[in-house]
Amino acid sequence: MKIQVLGSAAGGGFPQWNCNCRNCAGVRDGSIRATRRTQSSIAISAGGPEWLLVNASPDLLAQIQASPFLQPARAARDTGIAAVLLVDGQIDHTTGLLMLREGRRLPVYCTAQVREDLTTGHPLFNVLGHYCGVDWHEIVPALSVDSETDGRFAVAGLDSLQWTAVALKSAAPPYSPHRERPQPGDNIGLFVRDPASGRSLFYAPGLAEIEPHVATLMARADCILVDGTFWRDDEMIRLGMSSKRGREIGHLAQSGAGGMIEQLRAFPHARRILIHINNTNPILDEDSPERAALLAEGIEVAFDGLPIEL
Repeated sequence: MKIQVLGSAAGGGFPQWNCNCRNCAGVRDGSIRATRRTQSSIAISAGGPEWLLVNASPDLLAQIQASPFLQPARAARDTGIAAVLLVDGQIDHTTGLLMLREGRRLPVYCTAQVREDLTTGHPLFNVLGHYCGVDWHEIVPALSVDSETDGRFAVAGLDSLQWTAVALKSAAPPYSPHRERPQPGDNIGLFVRDPASGRSLFYAPGLAEIEPHVATLMARADCILVDGTFWRDDEMIRLGMSSKRGREIGHLAQSGAGGMIEQLRAFPHARRILIHINNTNPILDEDSPERAALLAEGIEVAFDGLPIEL
């Protein structure tokens, strides 16, 4: 199984177009050592030419151009993208669907809750119906993983991999009908196993809490690729950029009691990587003490183009 990080930043990318925080200003003027990043997305392959795009970033065209395997050029019009899977209905994970409108009918895997978001408050599926059209494949996420088949589904063209979805505690988008009444399926985590190698990935770019069923899958995974949005829970409040804490918008911060660093210590056997990193997060500064703290824990920070092979 091959995984490629296409984009590693949170919504807005890094630097964010209208932001002059220390990180964004520093990467523009070269006063900090940091790497520019596009908005988060990954691609997964069973080893062949077909790839599942997991989340469709607004930066998708640039990500495709930077990833030759997604344009194998076998015909006058071609793509290596076999289908798209959405872990939620957020703008920074779905807007890129519009960039795929010139192709054939688009297979999209997501929950009923995400489909509702994308046909009502953010009606991308309706718009795409006037272009390529969408073939929706429902994902029903598990609330527990007592059995190996809980949350199991198949992806056409990547049948040799085993796919499992679990419900996560996070937040539905502001335009969602259930923004104020969260439902299982608003956000999912993805567990992918390659029976040929016996190795597996757990992916969750939006994660507010590591519940027991989520911890069970993380304990089984050889690679854990999870939410790295904020360093502090009150990061945006301290900077005067928001009145909300990270947990309120569905993200578990890295630092503090019960934070992501502490939680990831329970899985020392796995390769642990943070993704979906907000432009304000000090870990983007490669010389920061926060980045050094992650390195001391053996935790990596994802970057655009990072290849992972399991």
